[in-house]
Amino acid sequence: MANTLIPIEERTLTPEQVEAIDRRRRRGHLLLVLCFQCLIVATLVTLWSGQDLTNSPGWVRPMFYWNAILFLLAAVFGVVGIRLRRGSNEFISY
Repeated sequence: MANTLIPIEERTLTPEQVEAIDRRRRRGHLLLVLCFQCLIVATLVTLWSGQDLTNSPGWVRPMFYWNAILFLLAAVFGVVGIRLRRGSNEFISY
């Protein structure tokens, strides 16, 4: 009997195709981990970013720029990670 938890298009794959899908999903999981790490660091850097915006003269606000870059990287990693991780119906603990 066929495993109904597996999507229909993945039931007739060769072992090489299954390995490719597993590699894609692991890469997506890695990018999701990077997303959450960037979010944590960006949240902590927000403290210095607010101080930087308040006290820095002119356009010289390096912590604000770093913070914006971190949030942008988190968004990119999150979107790409979710896209690569699609179709996974099992919990992988690595």
